[in-house]
Amino acid sequence: MLDLTYETPKPKVIAGAKQDWELVIGLEVHAQVSSNAKLFSGASTKFGAEPNSNVAFVDAGMPGMLPVINEECVAQAVRTGLGLKAEINLYSAFDRKNYFYPDLPQGYQISQLYHPIVGVGEVLVEMGSGIARTVRIERIHLEQDAGKSIHDMDPTMSFVDLNRTGVALMEIVSMPDIRGPEEAAAYVSKLRQIMRYLGTCDGNMQNGSMRADVNVSICAPGQYEKYQETGDFSHLGTRCEIKNMNSLRFIQQAIEVEAKRQIAIVEGGGTVSQETRLYDPDKGETRSMRSKEEAHDYRYFPDPDLLPLEIEQAWVDDLKAHLPELPDEKRLRFMEEFGLSDYDSGVLTADTADAAYFEEVAKGRDGKIAANWVINELFGRLKKDDDKAIGDSPVSPAQLGGIIDLIASDAISGKIAKDLFEIVYSEGGDPAEIVEARGMKQVTDLGPIEAALDEIIAANPAQVEKAKENPKLAGWFVGQVMKATGGKANPKAVNELVAKKLAG
Repeated sequence: MLDLTYETPKPKVIAGAKQDWELVIGLEVHAQVSSNAKLFSGASTKFGAEPNSNVAFVDAGMPGMLPVINEECVAQAVRTGLGLKAEINLYSAFDRKNYFYPDLPQGYQISQLYHPIVGVGEVLVEMGSGIARTVRIERIHLEQDAGKSIHDMDPTMSFVDLNRTGVALMEIVSMPDIRGPEEAAAYVSKLRQIMRYLGTCDGNMQNGSMRADVNVSICAPGQYEKYQETGDFSHLGTRCEIKNMNSLRFIQQAIEVEAKRQIAIVEGGGTVSQETRLYDPDKGETRSMRSKEEAHDYRYFPDPDLLPLEIEQAWVDDLKAHLPELPDEKRLRFMEEFGLSDYDSGVLTADTADAAYFEEVAKGRDGKIAANWVINELFGRLKKDDDKAIGDSPVSPAQLGGIIDLIASDAISGKIAKDLFEIVYSEGGDPAEIVEARGMKQVTDLGPIEAALDEIIAANPAQVEKAKENPKLAGWFVGQVMKATGGKANPKAVNELVAKKLAG
């Protein structure tokens, strides 16, 4: 297997009025577990259901109702931890986080503070060819989601939808290893990719399945290195948390805005207060939401209704044995097996469906040619067509493979292949049958090609003389022959014939 080494990206530097500043970023990503039922009840997790239709008695906080752990949610958290090369804790426990949620009827959230199910892990975040940063994962814990408060349906009342209440979340907490807005977005994107490969979270940020709290601080150049050497957070600035970010673009914007706000405060002689803030994309600013609470402010204590969670190593090993091929491994395999570049391999493995489509096309064919057609022709055409997903492609892998086979057999030229692709995309059909029915086969008989070339040479004596003096101008004759034959002449044969005629 190929062994790639990466250069670490440089930290983002923002120029203040008095000096340069660097960014330090950590993220808490909340990922909704892909499961049919909630974390502690049998209620459905289906998105888009009628308000308050997916609610069990325990979700509604009814007296006497006890939570019962959903084993599949635990398995999904373990799979995610394994996918992030993290430690799996065979012993974990649930705690109550006492905090007023207007849309969480229990009056507390069941979470894991002291004993999370997943420990230290890491994610490789690529920032370009040969550039990547390893971001350390501190922990992943399971917790229940809150519901949704709706404030725009009535001028005097708020409404509550409890469908999300009790849905299982994985909170993935990173170390402050991220050094710029683009890195933060790339990190979230990589997490989403890994979880989609694993099938543990669908990653649909627009549906609320994945959102992030972003911790931002600033420090003078050189201070981050001191923190790395000592582990002393005092070398870093005071962090502020930007809550509930559900867009990669907004994450980047919010980090820029918040960093500049903190720089202005510090350079003005003030002190940054640790707090939770919200980002307003319309105004391009962050605003204070509440002062940052510490763990004791939430009055955490072990949940008396739930026993500690003890899992067996054999069960973890079985889950690990059945994990799918993950994106980094698949990307390296594509490079090795099909001879693809790092970039092309990265594009093709960005999504599981894209990778599966490509592998089907490449089966028994030249991998580089298959990659070229999938990336440039198919992906390009899908993007033009309202950014369609690969699952909605009108061209099947078998059809695209058929077009590539026709090129390989010299039945059609590359130019005709592009016309054929458009026909298949728009009308469907078998590529080979379309070529036969529409007379699109490449002309390989030298007789008609030579006759066309002789006519062109006879009609353009001045151009012949120029081409003899400057062989680079021979391409003009090739173009004229292709035009005269409706693009059906074999380009290789035409080039050889033109060279021979002009040399004579």
